Amino acid sequence: MLGERSVERYREAGINWWDYCGSILVNSYPTYFEKLPPLIAKINREKRNSKNYVLFLGETGAESNQAPCLSLVQFQIDDCELVLSAYQRSSDANLGLPADIYHLYLMSRQIELPLKSITLNLGNVHIYENNIERTKKLLAANEDVKFDLNVG
Repeated sequence: MLGERSVERYREAGINWWDYCGSILVNSYPTYFEKLPPLIAKINREKRNSKNYVLFLGETGAESNQAPCLSLVQFQIDDCELVLSAYQRSSDANLGLPADIYHLYLMSRQIELPLKSITLNLGNVHIYENNIERTKKLLAANEDVKFDLNVG
């Protein structure tokens, strides 16, 4: 959420899936999520039942080296409970989807209200061919499965 753009900084932390993007991330997840902390502060300050608070990560017309799969997150307050809804244009079912659901949950924990529900609408859900056998093993309760990232 701090908007780190240097791929090298991620590599130093053991995260190398951004390597294919170049040395600096341009309008990608880290930079889009810079918008999140001020939005969360506004929600916590206002807590208005009649308002939909929206984090839009979709088309900006700006150059990008990694268009976000998660395009829109809406925070709505219903009877003093948080209703979180999101739209995701693309989702790798065995790699990204579990992490995306968890990230939405983590966002919800930043709001000073009880969570009522999370709804995630998915435009495209897929498993890459090179991970089909590993996915079958995971579904058969093998917890030692390692997936290949599909980037490039």
